[in-house]
Amino acid sequence: MFDPNSPELARPVQALNHDGPGLPAFISRHRSLFALFVVVAAQLLLLSVQITRNNHVRLIRYWAVEAFDPFERSLGGLVNVSSTAYRTYGHLWHAEQENQELHIQLVAAQAQIQQLSEEAGESQRLRALLEFKNQLGYQSVAAEVIASSPGENSNAIFIDKGSDSGLTTDLAVITPEGVVGKILAIFPHSAQVLLITDPSSGVGVTLAQSRVQGILKGGTNSFCDLHYVMNEEMVSPGEAVVTSGLDQIYPKGLPVGTVVNAGNGNIYKTINVKPSVDLNRLEMVLVVLKPGAAEQQALNLSFRAQ
Repeated sequence: MFDPNSPELARPVQALNHDGPGLPAFISRHRSLFALFVVVAAQLLLLSVQITRNNHVRLIRYWAVEAFDPFERSLGGLVNVSSTAYRTYGHLWHAEQENQELHIQLVAAQAQIQQLSEEAGESQRLRALLEFKNQLGYQSVAAEVIASSPGENSNAIFIDKGSDSGLTTDLAVITPEGVVGKILAIFPHSAQVLLITDPSSGVGVTLAQSRVQGILKGGTNSFCDLHYVMNEEMVSPGEAVVTSGLDQIYPKGLPVGTVVNAGNGNIYKTINVKPSVDLNRLEMVLVVLKPGAAEQQALNLSFRAQ
């Protein structure tokens, strides 16, 4: 039976240690094993210091080299890659700068070449115009085209010579390629020129082969129409058309255009003529002076000289 006064119950109860044996207890229990390990490591270290391999290299140094060699190689490779990348980037940056500078120089050189080419072309055109002026046999004034009348199919242009240069209305305007038109309106320092492609213009012309005469007027699509040529006349495509001089404006024998096609009408033929001059690309022209206009120009020049 249970006896509360039993001497067994009077003994103190020992507390249970839940932490188990500690590290110092483990070391103290295996003290001899740890001592052996330390002694062996010390002996190996001393032996590695004393023992040498080939080329008198100590073993500890050999071990150290072998242990740190992979890290050293990796670090060296990383440094080499970084250095190569930095040099490559520097070269690319310098190449980009040189490329930009060369591009700027190329653009400037192209602009200069274009300017020189334009000047050479203008000089060539002026030389051809001067040669034509000397061969023309008429007093004339060189002028530059400065504008054209507004409109998709403009039939008038403006030149930079006017009454101050002795110009008057109804003077022929030509180029070495052929007839351009006549002066319609005059201003002090400029003049308006009516092109031969305008329907209100009229040029007395002659067919170069058949010598048939007619009146050339403006047509459609930058072409001209040749009027008053009878149906029985022989007109062939490709035949040249020149001025007849009967209009008292254009000197005789100047090129006007070429017959494109010809067909019979009621009484007169329907003849289309392509102008000899590209009237959409005019830059320099000659204005042919009449005898009275030539004298007036000489008077104006002498007056300005005084």
